[in-house]
Amino acid sequence: MTIGDLIRLLSDGEFHSGEQLGDRLGVSRTAVWKQLKKLEALGIPFEAVKGQGYRLAMPLELLDGGKVVAGLSRHGRQHLARLFVEETLPSSNEFIRQRFAQGAGHGEVCLVEQQSAGRGRRGRVWSTPWGGALMLSVGWRFESGVATLEGLSLAVGVALAKALERHDMKPRLKWPNDVLLANERGELGKLAGILVEISGDMGGPCEVVVGMGINFNLSEGFRAQIEQRVAAVHDQAPTLSRNQLATELLDELLPLLAGYEEVGFAAWQEAWNVRHAFQGREVDVLRGQQRLVATAESVDESGNLWIRHGDGRERLGGGEISVRGRT
Repeated sequence: MTIGDLIRLLSDGEFHSGEQLGDRLGVSRTAVWKQLKKLEALGIPFEAVKGQGYRLAMPLELLDGGKVVAGLSRHGRQHLARLFVEETLPSSNEFIRQRFAQGAGHGEVCLVEQQSAGRGRRGRVWSTPWGGALMLSVGWRFESGVATLEGLSLAVGVALAKALERHDMKPRLKWPNDVLLANERGELGKLAGILVEISGDMGGPCEVVVGMGINFNLSEGFRAQIEQRVAAVHDQAPTLSRNQLATELLDELLPLLAGYEEVGFAAWQEAWNVRHAFQGREVDVLRGQQRLVATAESVDESGNLWIRHGDGRERLGGGEISVRGRT
């Protein structure tokens, strides 16, 4: 019995006694109780009524690989080698890297309910509640080398934006790897982060893992623990299914990866710039302990962000640079 097995039973809106749950899951009532305590520790609220039993306080949609694959277009499905759905992992990116080490990985996708060691850009921790996010990683092998992959994380942001826009959402893109959305208070907050990890030669074959973490449904209590403004899909699309968005995102992302060596970021440059969150606005540029106030301009065909400060212009190329909008 896993947490997922228990959640499937408790998500139907009906009360289930400990004895019924044990019979359905083939375990003792004590084992059921231990799993219920795990739900509590994971922040998944459930109701317990004497004489009736237990049920989730609100339905929780679990990731379903069958639904995701069945919903893919023919064009998207032809690029998918294998889809994994896991309940818990240290990191979905690490999972795909291990697949590469085993001689697989190309065209493979991993979806996970919760990560214990999820990472964002610059080594930051990416934390989400169990089942409250869409977290996925995609593996792809490129033949032309690292130099041909400039701007890939920005293009991936465009792919996610396009998937969200199908549902009347208006995401904005923050250079170099964040997707923003207006939260339930109408404030622009971080919806998703993108982490692209590349290993291989500058001019030869390389293996790429594209990781994404998308906030889906965040409680007020969880939001209060985060030091920055955050947003979630359900702030603007409260009925959107995680499995549906996973399907639509892969329909955008897999063809992007399949054609990226041929077209590069230049094919995505205009689409990124029209969704640029800080175009023409003042931003703080952080480089180590240095802070520079500048005006953000557009990104070029290599994915570099141009800024203006004083009487000059400067091109930012990523690395340890962070750009933040000013309030």
